[in-house]
Parts: sequence; structure tokens; C-alpha cells
Amino acid sequence: MDWDIDFISYEDFKKHVRNTIAHYGEKLEPYDVEKFNSNIIDPVKMIFDKAVYGEDWPTLISNEIFRQRDKSNTNEIGYFHQRLFEFVKNCHVPLNGQEGGWDVIYDVPDGYVLDDGNTVHKIYVEMKNKHNTMNSAASGKTYIKMQNQLLNDDDCVCFLVEAIARRSQNIVWKTTVDKQKVSHKRIRRVSIDKFYEIVTGQADAFFKVCMALPHVVEEVLLESDNEVKTPHDTVYLQMRETAKGFKGVSEDMAMILSMYMLGFSTYNGFEAIIRESDNK
Repeated sequence: MDWDIDFISYEDFKKHVRNTIAHYGEKLEPYDVEKFNSNIIDPVKMIFDKAVYGEDWPTLISNEIFRQRDKSNTNEIGYFHQRLFEFVKNCHVPLNGQEGGWDVIYDVPDGYVLDDGNTVHKIYVEMKNKHNTMNSAASGKTYIKMQNQLLNDDDCVCFLVEAIARRSQNIVWKTTVDKQKVSHKRIRRVSIDKFYEIVTGQADAFFKVCMALPHVVEEVLLESDNEVKTPHDTVYLQMRETAKGFKGVSEDMAMILSMYMLGFSTYNGFEAIIRESDNK
């Protein structure tokens, strides 16, 4: 393909895509009941979901496995967005937890001009996948972190960069900390396209990345040594086997009991059901 992105080479971009897919692949290991219930399933929610959405047990369990995988892979997309800046000139991606825990640090040789006309020479970035992924506590913690950075460095600005923002923007971040509305001209909320524009000098830089991505992902996946295999999950089969131990009830109720045991096996009443099934 013709490569028209000059702030990252085709080889580096492809390498970064390959690493992201490799992390995706790690999440595709098969699910058994133990992995499925590693964070304790909410059986009551599963009962409501089955009734309200009219799903059968295999589909319901498959959907929950997908949800768990999807939650993990959302983190890998964060990895994709953050780590790409390792390849952009004057950008630095600190190791996890180091250098203040910032996701990206950008040294601005010619300076970044603030709304009041003053110029700073460093941008500290906290990056989020989506505009609504932070609750009020997380927002407050992030804002205080940025305030502390400004106290220690008067030649910088702090950005909350959002990959999926409500709109393209570069605005003062207004939020609430300890029930008080706060804002600061050097703490800003920035959509990722605007951040790309700042670090590359190109207004359509993020657009170019998005347009190149499908082809490169497909190319990487076609390479045999990076094949991502569809996992064979065994959760439903294992739960159906457990359900066979509950005698004197319908097949559906046996599956319901099997689901309940994922979260409630030691609760009053439920432990007696286990003893009864073990004795039959």
C-alpha cells in the first residue's frame, strides 16, 4: 500500500499493530467454568437477562464470555493509542507507574501557546479510551494529579486526552473535586485528533492513522505466524454437566441452579442443595 504518513514509518506502524493483536490473542485463550467465574458471576443478573432478552443458555453464556473478553480488550485498545506515541518525534511514553504515572509526555521544542498567549514547553497527558470511562472519584484524582504537576512545573500544560470524545475539542477541563466545581487554563480536555495535530503539526494526522489501520490489521492477520485462532470455550458444557446432578427439577431449573452455584454455593440454603446432589 502507498504510505502517506510521515510521523511514523510503515514498518513501525505494522510492528505496533502486530503487538496489539498479540495482546488481543492472549485474551482468546479458551474459557472454562473456573475462568468464567474468576471474578464471580452475578447469577441474579443472568436470570433476569435470560428472561428479559429471551436468550437460551448457550447464547447467554457466550454473550457473557464475549463481554469479559471485550472488557479486557478495551485495555488493549488503550495500549494501541498510548504506545503509538513512542514512535512520534518528541513524544515519550513512560513505563507503567514511572515519571509520575503519565501516559505520554510531549516536549514541545517551539512551545505550546495557551489561550492567554503564554507559551509552555511540555505537555503531560492522561489518556482515556472514552469520555465517560471515569467516575467522579477517578476524575477528581486525575485533576488533583494535574494540579500537583502544575505546582511543580510552571512550564507545562496537562491534557486529558480522550480517544472517543463527544466531539473534536481542545477546551479547559471543567469538573468537580470534593463537590466543588474546578477549572484551570492549563488543565485541558482534548480529543485525540487534536492531540495528534499538536504533536505532528498535521490536522488530519489521526484521520490518516484510522484510514491506514484496516489494511495493516488485515495484513498482519494474514501472516501465518500471527494467526489468531478462535477459542473453544467449554463453560456451557461444564455447567450442563453440573446441572445433571440436580435431580427432581426441570432441565431449565437445573441450569439455573448450576448458575446460582457460581456465586452462591456457600450461601444459606444453597449449600444444602450441593449436599443433596452429592448424596444422590
